[in-house]
Amino acid sequence: MLQLFKKEKKSLELLNYIFCTDEYLLDINRSFLQHDYYTDIITFELAEKGEPTQGEVYISIDRVRDNAKLHGQSFQRELHRVIFHGALHLCGYRDKTKKEETLMRQKEEEYLSYYFKG
Repeated sequence: MLQLFKKEKKSLELLNYIFCTDEYLLDINRSFLQHDYYTDIITFELAEKGEPTQGEVYISIDRVRDNAKLHGQSFQRELHRVIFHGALHLCGYRDKTKKEETLMRQKEEEYLSYYFKG
């Protein structure tokens, strides 16, 4: 993961991944974001602006498993896509607009290709 941050020219101090269930992540989504729906990932930036990145990335293994089946991907590849997705959010990438989402997908694929090349 450190290589991703280096390539994106971002300083990384701390990064925690928390793997959980749909219900656990739904509770976080409701409590912190006021969203009442399942999601595969929620990313929290914990550092102050201008400080090295500190983040927590919550990933629902249930959602990852379902999305892998839905998109015809292996669980391992989908899990890594989501892991990179969270890191990319911490690097400043967003996915709210179609243009942002397209760039995010390109970056995910770039890092997936790099990771699985061996």
